[in-house]
Parts: sequence; C-alpha cells; structure tokens
Amino acid sequence: MDTPVAWTSTVPGPWSPIHLAVSSHGVLAVAWLTSADAFRQELESRLRGTVDVAGEATDPKAEALLERTARAIADVLAGTAPDDLPVDLRDRPEWDRHVLAAVRDIPLGETAAYGEIARRIGRRGAARAVGGAVGRNPITLLIPCHRVIAADGTLGGYGGDGWGGREERLAIKRDLLLREGVTVAAGRG
Repeated sequence: MDTPVAWTSTVPGPWSPIHLAVSSHGVLAVAWLTSADAFRQELESRLRGTVDVAGEATDPKAEALLERTARAIADVLAGTAPDDLPVDLRDRPEWDRHVLAAVRDIPLGETAAYGEIARRIGRRGAARAVGGAVGRNPITLLIPCHRVIAADGTLGGYGGDGWGGREERLAIKRDLLLREGVTVAAGRG
C-alpha cells in the first residue's frame, strides 16, 4: 500500500469538536473527545505519513470529500441517513475491514448484535473478535458501530478504550441510537 496523505478538518459536535480526516481514496477517520493535535498525531502514526489541515490540501477532490464528510456527520447527528461516502481502510487488518463492511450495512434505526455480525460474515462464534474490530473502528458515526449491541439487547460497549470513560461512551452510544429512534437498555455495569 502506498503511504496515504491525509487532510483533516474539525466540525462542531454535541460532545466535543468532531475531527475528520480523508485521503484521496476516502474517509480515513472520525473522532471526538480528543484534541486536534492528538487526532493528527494519531493519524500520522497510523498512516506513517503526512497530514495537512483543510485549506492546505493540494487535492481539490480531498477538500470536496472533507466537505461531504462534514455534511454526512451533520446528517448522522440529526438522525438521518448520510450520503454513502467512500472509506479508506487500506491500512486496517483484513478482519477489521470485513467486520466494518458488515457494520456499515446495518440500516439507520436498526441494531445488530456482535454475534449476528459474526454470523453475517460467516464466522459464527466470533462475537468477541467482532467486538474487537468494532472497538478499533477509525471511522465512527459513518461506520455506525453505535448500532452494534450485546446479544441480550443491551448497549454492550462503545469506542474501545480510546476516549472518555465507559459511562461517558455508553451515554454517547445511547444518544446516537435515540437520534435514530432506537431505545436500548444500558445493561449491567
């Protein structure tokens, strides 16, 4: 894989600013509850490449994709289906790409259990491994990992260990689902 060049932007969000990153191939990352500098450093480490701020891009296609990504995030936060944008997961392990493709197919206003995702990709019994891939999702909101819940119909987890405390992450997951008209029990702590 060639080393991707990424461009970033930040848009307002309900919990904190939301940071976006794209390459000329698609959306690379969406994150919140982090600083722009930390987001950029994590991205540079992940890509082993250069990251430029919006407005500095030498690729008009990337600038346009940043704008489309910002609109898609606004749609998700409004509880409506965003445009289907290209994603760039070339640096992710094959397993993660496979799982995240299945997660991306969960329709707005619906949920699927980790085990159900495992069955959908032909890996019955791999619910924990699915949870790991979902927790590593670098394109939150647009790959709707908030729609993946526990087998007992409760929230399960959200966001790995990357940002905020467990209760804060679950409150955000609950909020995102409510924006889509879905109510899910919190489950055991």
